This record gives sequence, structure tokens and C-alpha cells, in this order.
Amino acid sequence: DPATLNIFATRSNPKKKRKSRTAFTNQQIFELEKRFLYQKYLSPADRDEIAGGLGLSNAQVITWFQNRRAKLKRDMEELKKDVQCEKMSANQSFLKNVNDLTILKTRPVSRSQSLAPQPPTSPPATPAAPLRTHAEHRIG
Repeated sequence: DPATLNIFATRSNPKKKRKSRTAFTNQQIFELEKRFLYQKYLSPADRDEIAGGLGLSNAQVITWFQNRRAKLKRDMEELKKDVQCEKMSANQSFLKNVNDLTILKTRPVSRSQSLAPQPPTSPPATPAAPLRTHAEHRIG
């Protein structure tokens, strides 16, 4: 089959060598992030200005902004998921409280139970040493 032969023929060709990953300096990242805060897309003139000012190529600036927009999109989607999870958790908690209140309202309670204060389950903690006032602390 000629199509099958063609697939294998392209695999045997040597691949183009990829350009290595750019290691941006902290200063370059700072300047790129600062610009990204108020400008998500650059005009060609802005791109030339940034590239020249930071010692980067136009392609590096283009790629950095593309990657940064993609990261922003991912972060926003993650944030939306977190907010939705929080809402669901709050709704479940609210529904449980409503259910608990409904059960309490429908359960018959004797008069002695409703009026008598409930004793604490454990005695209150007492400090080992007497508490000192702020003035005593400074003097002593």
C-alpha cells in the first residue's frame, strides 16, 4: 500500500532539531509580567519595544505572551471549579442544617428536656499558674 510506505518514509527522515527552551532572567520575567497585567495582547510596535528593551527576539515575546494567556485561562478555570466546589459544599451543609432542624421540629420533646439546661460534657480547663496582668509581666 503506497500510503503505508509513505508513513514509514517520513519517519526515517531526520527530525528538525528543536530550539532549546529560553531561560528568562528574573528581570525579563518581571517586566513581561508587569506589562501583561494591563496588556494581554501586544501590537507589533509594542512587541518590538519589549523585545528590544529586554534583549529578546520577537518570537520569544510572542511565545511568552501566548503561554501566559494560556496559563491565565487554566488558572481561571481552576478558580471557577474551586468556587463551584465551595458552593456545592456550602449548599450541602445548608441542606444538612435544614434537615437537622426539620428533624428537631418534628421530634416530640418533653417539657423537662426543653427547659432544663444541659450540663457541660467536660469540666472547663483551669490554668496551671495564675494569669498575670500586662503590668505584672513587665515588672516581674
